Amino acid sequence: MSQVESIAPGLRRWTAWHEEWKDEVASLAVDTDDGVVLIDPIDPPRGLARADHVLLTVFWHGRSASDVPGAAVWASKRGVRRLQNRGVQVSGTTEDGALPGGIRAIPTARDSEVVYWLPHQKAVVVGDVLLGAGAKPKATDDPLRLCPERWLDGSSHNQLRDSLRPLLELPVQRVLVSHGQPILRGGKKALATVIA
Repeated sequence: MSQVESIAPGLRRWTAWHEEWKDEVASLAVDTDDGVVLIDPIDPPRGLARADHVLLTVFWHGRSASDVPGAAVWASKRGVRRLQNRGVQVSGTTEDGALPGGIRAIPTARDSEVVYWLPHQKAVVVGDVLLGAGAKPKATDDPLRLCPERWLDGSSHNQLRDSLRPLLELPVQRVLVSHGQPILRGGKKALATVIA
């Protein structure tokens, strides 16, 4: 596990090894008025394992949700049954109303996956529908790209772009991806390049 990195006021990021991916994947901790919120936690570092809420972008990111005792777990309605089958008890759904800390869920064209808008940090949090550049990006690598179309459960890249277009109406500064390097400045421009 890497160090917890502060990337904006009230926003921390860490990565941990994912055995299936054979790579590091990222998780986030957000300080809100409703307590600490972990997003897609994997192997939460000591001190963050006592969060108040866990938000999941997609059901298979429930990987360490059960390791956060007493936290309310939030996920898309479309993924609740699959999370329960994995032993994760969901407290509320992203469609049921207000999420902690004013965080907003935006549905995507991919079945059961949402992206989150963190208004105080002006950040978009993405599970798998968008991927960042690798750990050692080349000058020719795009900082952000769509996931492979085969991951979209029958949807197309055009449908995915359409579902993500509302993000361009937000004052996005950061795009925080699970896979690859986060975009910490110029997030809206990077998004526009991929989804416009």
